[in-house]
Amino acid sequence: MITNEQREKLRGWFAGRLPDDLFDAPAEVIVDREEITVIGRIPEPRLAEDVSAAEREAAVQSRIQEFRERTRDERIAVAREAEHTFRRKVSWGVECGGERVLFTHVAAPVMTRLRQPERQVLDTLIAGGVARSRSDALAWCVRLVQRHSDDWLVELRDSLEHVQRVRAQGPDAEEVADTSTEDTEEG
Repeated sequence: MITNEQREKLRGWFAGRLPDDLFDAPAEVIVDREEITVIGRIPEPRLAEDVSAAEREAAVQSRIQEFRERTRDERIAVAREAEHTFRRKVSWGVECGGERVLFTHVAAPVMTRLRQPERQVLDTLIAGGVARSRSDALAWCVRLVQRHSDDWLVELRDSLEHVQRVRAQGPDAEEVADTSTEDTEEG
């Protein structure tokens, strides 16, 4: 679990390290155990007000691709530095014209043991054409839960951070081990 303090240090590092003209606003920095994702807003293309939805979409996609190519070397240099400093992969994305696009991101394998009823849910998703494999079906389920329980997950993460703060205020594990050894020796 990443603490708020660690998250703040990462955001601060990127705020200080990213060139001021890279994004239109401070970048959003999302972090977990494996990956740091940096998402920044870039300017929308200038278009006439009466353009079609298809033209607007093509212009936004083109702007995103242009940004990706133009800033690649600069983003790679920052990512290498961050990966060395924080020991996590760095991924990039942008927001433009109401669309969010991730350029790269880590697909971390996750091992799990499922009982038959849980496997049947995944197999039903495969049979229904929702997913190609059990792995895809499980990822689909996680995204569904994430979409419908964001408030609950935020509250749970806040609670976990509180538990970590309380644990940090307690005695070290070594101190507890030393005390228990003393008790048995006196016994």
